[in-house]
This record gives sequence, C-alpha cells and structure tokens, in this order.
Amino acid sequence: MVNASSIPVRTLSASFVLLLAGCAVGPDFKKPAAPDVGAYTAQPLTAPAATANVTGGDAQRFIQAADISGEWWTAFHAPALNDLVALALKNNADLEAANAALRASHNTALAARGAFLPQVSAGFDATRQLTPAGALAPTPADNSSLYNLFTPQLSISFVPDVFGLTRRTVEAANAQAQATHYAMLATYTTLVNNVVSTAIQEAATREQIDATRQMIDAETKALNILQYQLDKGYASGADYAAQKSALAAASASLPPLIKQQVQLHDQLAVLTGRFPAQMPPSTLRLADLTLPADLPVSLPGDLVAQRPDILQAQANLHAASAGIGIAIANRLPNITLSGAVGNSALAFGDLFTPGTDFWSIGAGLAAPIFQGGTLLYQERAARGTYDQAAAQYRGTVLTAFQNVADTLTALQQDADGLKAAAAADDAAKASLDITQYQLQAGYTGTLGLVTSEQAYQQAHIALLQAQASRYADTAALFQALGGGWWHRTDLNGDKNDK
Repeated sequence: MVNASSIPVRTLSASFVLLLAGCAVGPDFKKPAAPDVGAYTAQPLTAPAATANVTGGDAQRFIQAADISGEWWTAFHAPALNDLVALALKNNADLEAANAALRASHNTALAARGAFLPQVSAGFDATRQLTPAGALAPTPADNSSLYNLFTPQLSISFVPDVFGLTRRTVEAANAQAQATHYAMLATYTTLVNNVVSTAIQEAATREQIDATRQMIDAETKALNILQYQLDKGYASGADYAAQKSALAAASASLPPLIKQQVQLHDQLAVLTGRFPAQMPPSTLRLADLTLPADLPVSLPGDLVAQRPDILQAQANLHAASAGIGIAIANRLPNITLSGAVGNSALAFGDLFTPGTDFWSIGAGLAAPIFQGGTLLYQERAARGTYDQAAAQYRGTVLTAFQNVADTLTALQQDADGLKAAAAADDAAKASLDITQYQLQAGYTGTLGLVTSEQAYQQAHIALLQAQASRYADTAALFQALGGGWWHRTDLNGDKNDK
C-alpha cells in the first residue's frame, strides 16, 4: 500500500483530539438525595412477642442497620425450602428472560460507544464499462472507450462530539442498561419471596385441610348422635337441623381449601420451572421451619441504595436526564470529517503501482434552520419525560417505605395474633380434655365431646393461619429491604452499585 494513506489518517486523528474537547450540553445527572427521615413507622418498633411451645412462636428482635444475607431464606433451616429456591433460581422462566434482557441492554450500551471512534470501511469495485468515443471525459490515456476499472478504497468518517450528542446518547444507553439490571434484580427478589411465601402457604393449607376433615368427621358424628336421639325422642328437631347446618358449613369450607392447595402446588411448579403435572407433592410442614430470630432493619438512607425498584427508578431518571441533553444537541450544528484513500487501475496487476493511488479529506457542517418546531418540541417532550421520571422515582421511594413500614407492623401484630390464637387453641384443647374426662366419668354425653372436638379443630385452623402469617411476613421483610442481592456474585451485578 502506498504511504499516501498516512496523510489523511494523521490529519483526521489530530482533528479528533481537538474536537473531542467540546462540552456536553444538557443537565449533568445527580443522584437524588436520600429521604430525610429516621424511621419507617410513626411509633417506635418493639420486639415481636414470643409464644412459648408453639411452632412459629420463637422470640424475634429487630436489629437496626444490620446487613441482609444473600441467602436469607436459609435462616428458616428447612432443606425442602432451600431446594425449592435453588430450583427456581436455576429454572424460572421470568428470571431467565430478565437475564436475557440484561445481556441485550448491556450490548446495546456497548454498541452506542462505537460512535466515539471513527467509522472505517473498506471496499473494492471492479467494473467494465463502455463510454461514447470522444464524447465524455475522462477516458483512459489510450482513449479507448471500452475498459476495465479496479478500485480498492479505504473510507474513514467521523462525527466529532462537539456538543456532547454522542456522550449523552451513550450516557442514556448506560442508564437504560442499569435500569434493566435492576429490573432483573427485582425479578430475582420477587421470585425468591414468592417461592418462600407460596411454600409456606401451601404447607399451612395442607394442614388446614387435615384439620377441616377432622372437624367434618366430628360434625358428622354429632349429627349421627342427634339423629339417634331424635329417633328416640331425646333431641329436638331444631337441634338436629342446627347440627345439620353446621356439618354443611364445615363441608362447604373444604373444597375452597383443596382448590387453594392445588393452585399453590401448581404455582410452585411454575415458579421452579416445571409443569404442574411434573411437580411432586410437597412434604414441607410448618413444624419444619425455624423462625429467624434476628430481623435486620436497614437504615432509611440505605434502603434507597439497595431496593432494586428504587434503583431502577433512579436509572430511568438518569436516562431521562441524558435525553434532555440529546434533544438539545440535536438542535445544534453537526460537523462531519471524512477521508478516503485508495488505488484505481485499468488492470488488476497494476494496482498499488506508482501513480495509481489517490486520497481525499474533507469536512462538512450541517445545522438545522427550520424544522417546523419539531426539535423544539422534542426538547420540551424530553423535559416532560424527565419530570415524569422524577415523580415516578419519588412515588417508588414512598411506596418502598410504606412496604417496609407495613411489614414491620405486620410482624408485630402477627406475633400478638399468634399468641392469642395459641391461647385459644390451648383453651379449646383444655376444654376437650375436660370433656373427655367427664365422658369417662359419666358426667356428659358423646354429643358434648363432639362439640368440644369441633371447637378445638376450629381453634387449631386459626392457629395454623396465624403461624403461616408470621413466617410469610418474616420472609416479606427480607424482600422489602432489598433481598441481599449485593452479596450474590451469580447475579452479574457490581457490588459497588449498592
């Protein structure tokens, strides 16, 4: 290749350095300040009450400013639950789609950076052409009108980022990639919490089904006794009708529970990436779970740096800010530098011989003069988009704080509710024990025992629901505080993002 090619390259390179010194128009993004609040709830937090000798009744305490484990669900010490979460993280379709979207946005951001560099292309043209003899010029030196022409050429073009259009475009692409990253993290935290809460609810529902069936058996026994007594004249028709109604009500409560249990089973199947028919019956029971004793409570200022939904809203705000700069830069002149170097010969073998090389270098300036208001309104639209993103960010922060506050309150009330449900369960069990003793001593009849059994089963169902609420709300707190994603290297996240 001839040395002439170095002339435009050196000239263009010098121009690049000079023109890259321009400034980027539009606002420079600044992260919103953390909310100036010191607590989540209006009332000071108190440790959830403990209930001795009851599943899910362990003591808990709030640990201010404590960090969250990247595998917080293992604090329940339930291998079956750990296996479900592991399957979901490996096979869940929503998480897989979120990771694919992350890869796409990351590569889109990398592609945008190419505008910082010159665009170089190579071409080779080979033509055979006939021109009217003597009518057109130029023609080959021998004045022949039929000839071949071979032209290899290297073209270079570059648009200097004088006003920051490229920088703002890349900034927006990077911000959008960050938003997609945090959307993936939000999918992850939601998935884990859904698996844990669904498994807990499915276990509680199965146990409620068992208790309901026992209650139906007790109601059936009571109805049979009343039927016998009615036939003998020992019971009234009103008592029999009331008991028949009670049995019907108990029986009617069973199908919804079975439907709920099947739906929860199917939901677990989908969450773990399987078809419902492929999901084996769950073996998890509430008694297999250990209630986490220490509950982390992140500082309010830290919450905005670790909740994926807040970080996603912040990245969207950043992209909108860069969009203003893009709109402003589009209203300003653009400079284009171009150059070409190559050879042209009538015979392929003559390429790159002395006298066949050529080069060119040029610059162009284009400035919008009249666009019918399009560029002006595009800038105003960009500012409106920024205002929208700012309002959405504030709304996301408020909702996040509400989420944490509601969960903290729920945990305190769940503990009180469990204590009351356990007391009711104990009282019903004591009443049943007394009735059984009285039956043995001849002080009461079988109907009194059946009634006590009914009351006990109803109290036990309420206890199961209270236990499930406490476990599920404990899991919800870990999600509300961000889920500890910053400790997991498998999420392809940068720990410095936190």
